[in-house]
Amino acid sequence: MPDALSLLTTRRSVKPIELAGPAPSASEVETILKVASRVPDHGKLTPWRFILFEGDARTAIGETIAGAFRSDRPDATADQIEFERNRLARAPLVIAVVSRVAANPKIPEWEQVLSAGAATMNLVTAAHALGYAANWITEWYAYDRRICRAMGLADNERIAGFVHIGRASRPPEDRPRPPLSEIVTRYG
Repeated sequence: MPDALSLLTTRRSVKPIELAGPAPSASEVETILKVASRVPDHGKLTPWRFILFEGDARTAIGETIAGAFRSDRPDATADQIEFERNRLARAPLVIAVVSRVAANPKIPEWEQVLSAGAATMNLVTAAHALGYAANWITEWYAYDRRICRAMGLADNERIAGFVHIGRASRPPEDRPRPPLSEIVTRYG
């Protein structure tokens, strides 16, 4: 099997809590982001961008997440608030992929959103190619406009996903995949 196919068939998601350091180096992060940006982009709109959460920035945004959680749930326990505070500190590096849709008469919103999804998947695959493990997730705070504003998102921007990157603390387990006979049809 060619190396690229082997890479694609061995990729597994690893829970953020199971990701350890060290984080990718600056040059590895640059490579990951270059690969992430090489996706179909009808109209050359670049309908996505990236926000890196490294080092103390992970806990700084965690304060915002914990504050919003505490505001919405005044009965939250100290443990629950601490869990929320550490959402982006579970992995050594978190990259948010921001989907930004622009009004365009030729390129529908749907194509722009799909391009952001493709950028997110390329990011995950590039991390795997460099020997890291990753997990693409969106949790409640990805949809909370207070938190999105704190991250610098404009009104036309949404979080496509948070990609947590690190080294797997144990070999990742595979999960059952749907049989092709259940998901493939042939027209005609």
